[in-house]
Amino acid sequence: MPSKKTSKYRDAIFVVTEEKSCPIYNIGEEFKVENSGLSVPEGKPACLLMVQELMKAVAEHKSMKQFSPYGVQKLRFECGGCTGIIRFEFKKEKEFATLQMKLLAAAEQRAKMRHLDKFYDLLRKLEIFEPLDDNSLRDLSGQLKIKDYKANKVILRKGDPGTHLYIILEGKVAVIGDNGQTVSEMFSGDIFGEMSLLSGEAVTTNIHSREDTRLASLSSKDFKHVLNRYPVLQVFFYRMLVERAQANSMRSGTISSGMSGRLSDIHAVELFQLINSSQKTGKVVLSLDDGNAEVTFNEGELVQTRYKGLSGKEAFFALLAKNEGNFTYSSGLNEEEKQLEVIGGFMGLVMEGMRRVDEQSG
Repeated sequence: MPSKKTSKYRDAIFVVTEEKSCPIYNIGEEFKVENSGLSVPEGKPACLLMVQELMKAVAEHKSMKQFSPYGVQKLRFECGGCTGIIRFEFKKEKEFATLQMKLLAAAEQRAKMRHLDKFYDLLRKLEIFEPLDDNSLRDLSGQLKIKDYKANKVILRKGDPGTHLYIILEGKVAVIGDNGQTVSEMFSGDIFGEMSLLSGEAVTTNIHSREDTRLASLSSKDFKHVLNRYPVLQVFFYRMLVERAQANSMRSGTISSGMSGRLSDIHAVELFQLINSSQKTGKVVLSLDDGNAEVTFNEGELVQTRYKGLSGKEAFFALLAKNEGNFTYSSGLNEEEKQLEVIGGFMGLVMEGMRRVDEQSG
């Protein structure tokens, strides 16, 4: 039975007002404390550090006394226990101010969904969303953010960190080369930005709007949660990574025994996917700043990995984060190596490894 002191403040809403490198939550997302239970934003896990701070804020009733006339507390609370910092404010759950805020939030959400409904047929036709049923697609659409660009505006710059996946709803964008020339153009229904999210690399091209353009975007942290919530989408993005690796191999030459290069030119993820998609049998030896590593493939399947005292999956996951160093590929295995068992499904290993890299980088 909660005490009077606690029950007076057991119903509360907290809203994220500032966020820096938080791996889970975004500005504007809300947390609801009701009957000693906590509700987090839909599709997001409950961060235990955040939960502790929220419940601590609810328990400290003395700090709940200073409110503005509209229900927003003057004092802020902060969660900074992991890789990021997140600040949130307290909202009253009672009286007219909260009712107004609820009505406003509901109206904004309805307006957003009506806006997305206008493009629902377009989203439904996209290959990326084909595996999702209608209800799942509508749930996912709720996480998309809409942004408009005037003609001839910069959307992405080469070298910037990849932070969003973009879907073109209306308009036209262009890929601009280093010499300022148009390399290619994309139109309604096309997707870009996903490769930087998947590989962890910086943006590799400049993207400009060619005319008034409307984009739907998904942040890197929401993208990660979408993949976890809808694992079927991992197949689509895995295929995209393979196709990109194959395109790179066409530009640089088919991988063959004795082939060597730098991870700054072809990311470790792409290198391993190229070997997998080509069904090669052989070894990749990597020379890294903190030691050497060896990755063994049999007909494209991963059968052995060694790196810094690690082996198997853990060694493979650690190598996926590497983007500096040299590699050499040599074909063929001895009879003992040919008998090694496959470590696991290659697609699943890559997606699990990239999820870990993303969590560690924050």
